[in-house]
Amino acid sequence: MTRRRGQRRIWTALLAAVLVMLGLQALPAAGQTQQAQEQAAAQVLTWTAGDDITKYVSAPLTATAGPATIVFENSVATGNTTGMPHTLTFATSDPEFNNDVQLNILANPNDAQGGRYTTEVTLTPGRYFFHCTIPGHGQMQGILVVTEGSGEDTTPPEAAAQVTGAQNGQGEYVGSASVALSATDVGGSGVDAVQYAVGETGAWLPYTTPVVVDEVGSHTIRYRALDKAGNVSAEKSVRFTVVAPDSGDTTAPETSATVSGEQNADGTYVDMATVTVSASDTGSGINTVEYAVGSGAWQPYTAPVMVHQVGAQTVRYRATDKAGNVSAEKSAQFTVSAATPQDTNPPVTGVTIDGTRNSAGAYVRSARVTVNATDEGGSGIDRIDYSLDAGPYLAYTAPVLVDRPGAHTVAYRASDKAGNTSAARTASFTVVAGGGVPAPDCPEYDERLTVIVGTVDSGVPNRVTNNRCRIGELIEDEKEWTSHALFLKHVKTVLDKLLKEGVVDQREYNAVQKAARQSGLGKPGQTEGYRTILDGTADSFAKWQQVGGGSFAPNPDGSITSGTTRDGLGMLWFPERKYGDFSLKLQWRDDAPGTGNANSGVFVRFPWVLDHPDEPRPEWVAIKYGHEVQVLDRPDGDMYKTGSVYGFDRVGLAGAGVTQKGTWNDYEVRVFDQHYSVYRNGVLINEFDNTGGQEFTPPRADDPGTDGRRFASGYIGLQVHSTTDVVSYRDIRIKEL
Repeated sequence: MTRRRGQRRIWTALLAAVLVMLGLQALPAAGQTQQAQEQAAAQVLTWTAGDDITKYVSAPLTATAGPATIVFENSVATGNTTGMPHTLTFATSDPEFNNDVQLNILANPNDAQGGRYTTEVTLTPGRYFFHCTIPGHGQMQGILVVTEGSGEDTTPPEAAAQVTGAQNGQGEYVGSASVALSATDVGGSGVDAVQYAVGETGAWLPYTTPVVVDEVGSHTIRYRALDKAGNVSAEKSVRFTVVAPDSGDTTAPETSATVSGEQNADGTYVDMATVTVSASDTGSGINTVEYAVGSGAWQPYTAPVMVHQVGAQTVRYRATDKAGNVSAEKSAQFTVSAATPQDTNPPVTGVTIDGTRNSAGAYVRSARVTVNATDEGGSGIDRIDYSLDAGPYLAYTAPVLVDRPGAHTVAYRASDKAGNTSAARTASFTVVAGGGVPAPDCPEYDERLTVIVGTVDSGVPNRVTNNRCRIGELIEDEKEWTSHALFLKHVKTVLDKLLKEGVVDQREYNAVQKAARQSGLGKPGQTEGYRTILDGTADSFAKWQQVGGGSFAPNPDGSITSGTTRDGLGMLWFPERKYGDFSLKLQWRDDAPGTGNANSGVFVRFPWVLDHPDEPRPEWVAIKYGHEVQVLDRPDGDMYKTGSVYGFDRVGLAGAGVTQKGTWNDYEVRVFDQHYSVYRNGVLINEFDNTGGQEFTPPRADDPGTDGRRFASGYIGLQVHSTTDVVSYRDIRIKEL
């Protein structure tokens, strides 16, 4: 153990001396023991780079497991005179090597650190593969062997070299020389690797087969061996000279060069130009190719030359063959310009929404959406996209007119010519119907968020299409199809058109088709198709609107009750959809206090009640221009009992089928053309054809009668009389016929 500690101190002293020469001496912290100082110093691992693009100037090959300080320097002090950046990267994707150190340092003599970087890592036993990641620098690489530092083998292996080949009388090798390396390890751990380097400063490379040198001139091959305990043999070298065979070649090689890179319109190269030199010789063969930048010294050409310096540039080049013939010097001239600062800022977007608004802030009849974008990065706006109601993004070319009643959301974004895209922003608004824009001619009404076929949710947003109808309305799932196959054919026809128009994409197309297949619509027992418009939830109740006096309030059991919070005559109506021929089903219950009876009614086919030109009171628009199907089981008072069409067709209590107070009644109002049918608890209690006049004698002055102002389609509402005529409703469903 004493011998090992003594060796460690010797190596520590030697390494410390080297670090002092490089200006990288590690100063121990106060209070450290001598042993800790030696270990810390032994774990400073330094890589340096210079002008050479094929190898690091220096690189460690062994280390001890544990904490280590990594130093990487690529500066004028380490020999970099061109300003070329280099990296030190530890590979992590090769299973042959350790992958637990994430290291990728970019050093440039002109950067803020002066090209010198230090970082702390923890090494584990094994091998690390390091390299330079700059394109064209694949030979700047090596292997760092890390050992536990506690094995018994402390003796480095022995390495030997043998040079063979045809020699002349002076001992020079004619044509080529072959260098074979071998190693033995007497320490017991075994030889792990043999390495060699060409020249006095070349990078260490793994030795696998004899190294053949056929370049004419004097050569040095350095070599060494490593054992599995991490011991490294002393560096040795062989020196020899290669001469060309006597071929009588007196013709110099031919050379050429090409310049490549991104160019501006004026032909200058942006940020960098790459010079590729080629040489050929038909006699003895090419021995060396050299280049020089400007008036600089000649350098060996081993890879394309990358020139970054801005301004007019000249790269000279020449070649020498193995007979010693040198080509005439040639040059490539070009200009490098600084790259224009890249635009990395996305555009700034905004939106304005114009139109006539009512007192609630909703847009009456339509809203006009205008999207704008500006680009401060300098490249300019390339395109603007928008999406309406979660639909696919479309190219924005002109303001978008939205005239479909309901709540809408528009999303918008912009991209510049540099490829930057702004984050999507949204704006929400509501459009209500008005007298100027006719309602869209849609097969049905469907304001649900996603496309639901029957009872199967496809998950596809139920967006507005190009004809102002929503996807679910075009699917028409409430229609009574005679076969499932016919329904699927219809769905495919609708989807084919929407896919072509860009309303849906292929994934959404497939999702709706799948939902249609699963729905079973068209099969026996799958044709009910009623849509619930009041289901007891807060969202459902919020879609209805109270006008006039009185009120309806929601109950915990999902029902709604009239006259509980405000007295007066009024109406709760459903403003989201007009209905023509339909079957309306609901349940009602007489909840009048004491011995009284509920007095209410179901309004159908009345026009838009807000801002009506002939009636300022909205609750009276339904009375004058629609029909009220009466709810009243009181034996005295008003002659129009449950099931009556108020003012036009009377039903007595005997025909109404009175039930006990507090009992839920099933109620259906079926309207087809001008024929009305009323069912109570499944029994037809009234039929009425809207062709005659009023029953009132004399006619009521405030009722227009059936002189053409009763409509073929309209809205649906529930009447509230007062706080004494209390009635509850629930489970309101409708199906278009």
